[in-house]
Amino acid sequence: MRRGFLAALGLAGLLLASCSGSPEAASGAILVRGGGPEPDSLDPQKARGFEAQSILRDLCEGLTTLDQHGRVAPGAARAWNTSLDGLTYTFDLRREAAWSNGDRVVAADFVAALRRLVDPATGSGYAQYIDVVANAAEIVTGHKSAGELGVAAPDDSTVVITLATPAPYFPTLLSHPATCPVHRATLQREPLALTRPGTMVSNGAFVLKEWVPGAYILATRNHHYWNDQATRLEGVRYLLISDENAELARYRGGELQVTYTVPRGQFDWIRAHLADDLHISPQLSTYYYGFNLRRYPFKDQPKLRRALSLVIDRDKLTRLVLRVGELPAYGWVPPGVAHYTSQSLEYAELPMAARIAEAQRLYQEVGYSREKPLRFELRYNAGEVHTKLAVAIASMWKEALGADVRLTQVEFKSLLQDIDRGDVEVFRSSWVGDYNDAYSFAQVLKTDFGVNLPRYSSPRYDALLGSAARQQDPLARSALLEEAERVMLADHPLVPLYFYVNKHLVKPEVLGWYDNVMNVVYSRDLALARR
Repeated sequence: MRRGFLAALGLAGLLLASCSGSPEAASGAILVRGGGPEPDSLDPQKARGFEAQSILRDLCEGLTTLDQHGRVAPGAARAWNTSLDGLTYTFDLRREAAWSNGDRVVAADFVAALRRLVDPATGSGYAQYIDVVANAAEIVTGHKSAGELGVAAPDDSTVVITLATPAPYFPTLLSHPATCPVHRATLQREPLALTRPGTMVSNGAFVLKEWVPGAYILATRNHHYWNDQATRLEGVRYLLISDENAELARYRGGELQVTYTVPRGQFDWIRAHLADDLHISPQLSTYYYGFNLRRYPFKDQPKLRRALSLVIDRDKLTRLVLRVGELPAYGWVPPGVAHYTSQSLEYAELPMAARIAEAQRLYQEVGYSREKPLRFELRYNAGEVHTKLAVAIASMWKEALGADVRLTQVEFKSLLQDIDRGDVEVFRSSWVGDYNDAYSFAQVLKTDFGVNLPRYSSPRYDALLGSAARQQDPLARSALLEEAERVMLADHPLVPLYFYVNKHLVKPEVLGWYDNVMNVVYSRDLALARR
C-alpha cells in the first residue's frame, strides 16, 4: 500500500511540474562550479580538504548519502538494519550499483576501502574517522592488522560492520567520501595512478575526465551510476580559483554558474546588485588559529595561549572584516549541531578592557613584555579573507601585548605540508563537520587523530570522549561531550575565531539548488534551464 501511495505521489508531482510552467532542463548541459583552491587529492581515503571532498561527493558514493536537508539517506546501500545492542550494522547493497567501467559494486569493495582507510600504510588523515568500528583504533596504532577491522562481506550484496561501542550517528558517518568504496582491480594494477583521469574508476553520478592543475577539473556523467536516469547534467566543470575576487569576476563574466564562496570585501555590492543570486545559510564549520603544541614558544604554555586568545575582539572581526553573517566563535562546536549545547570560553562575556588586562598579566607572568616581546610567525593560505583576518588579529596582538607577529602567506597544499612537518608556530585552519553530531568536532582534537593539527593531547579529554562513545543515553552522551569541550577550551590548544555561514552565488538558470547546514549540494540534483 505504501509503495502504491509513493507511486501516486510521484505521478502527481510530475503532473504538477508539467502544469506549473517550471523551466525545462537543458540536455547535454555542463554545469560550471567554483571548486575553490586546488584539491589536495581525489583519492577518497587520502583527501583531506573540504574542496576535495566536495568534488569527491560527485565522483563516489558511500553506503549512505545525504538528502537535501543534510540528513542521512540511502546511498549505494538501499537499506540497513541495526542489532538490538547497537553494535552491528548490516547494509544491503543495491543490485544495480555499478562502477563507471560497468563492473558491479560489491560488498568486498567497501570492505577493502574501509580497511585501506585505517591501514597505517595508506597514511590517511581520516584513519581515525571510523575509530568506532571494532579494532579500528588498534589497527591505526599498528597493534592489529587491517584485516582484523570489524567489517565483513558475507556475500556480494551485504556489508556487515561491527562497532566497538554504540554510535547512533554511524550511518551518517558513512556518507563521507573517506568511506567510499575502492575499485580493487584498479588499485592493484595502478596504485600510484588511482585518481588519474582515464584511470580513475568511481561509483558516483560522475566520473573524472580531466584535471588541469591550477585551472579546472572536469567530471562527466557516469551512465553506469545506479540512478543515472535521474541525473540531468552531462558534466560538471570545477574551476580551481583560490582568490575570491577573481572568482566573482569570472562569475560576473559568465564563466561559471555557482561560486565556491563570496568575497566579503564586495558583499555590500553583491547584496545590492546580485541579491537574487545570493544564498546565505548556516554551516557547521569553525574557523580557527592553531598553535603548534610540539615546539617553542607555545608548547606547555597555556597561559600564553590564553593571553593571545583573550585580546582578540571576535565581535569586531565579524562585524567589520567578515561582514556576511558569520558568528563570533568562543567555542569549538558550532551552534546548530543536533542534540548539543554549544560551549564557550568563560571570558566570552567579559568587557574587552577586562580581557586585555588579564591577558597583559598572563603575558608578563610567562616572561614577556613590550621591552621583551613575544615573536612568532602566523602562517595562512592565500585568500582575501585570510589576509584581512591575519592583519587585523596581528594588530590586536601588537596593540594589546606588544607581540611581534610575522605574517606568511603560502598556498593551501604548502600550508598542510608545513603543519604536518611541524614547521609552523601559529597557523590558520578550519574544521567542517563531517556529519551532524558533536563528535565530528570532538574527535578532531583526540590524541593522535590524523587531522588533530595542533597535536593537542589531554588524557582527561580523551577519557571523556571514550565515555561518551560508550554512553547510549543521548542526554548523558551530550553532557560528556560538552564537558570535554570545556576541558579543551580551558587548555587553549587553538583559538576559535568564527562560525561559518554558507555563501554562494547561483545563476538563475541553475535548477534544483538547495542549502543545508552541511554545505553539501550534489551536482546530480542540479540542472541547467533550457534557453
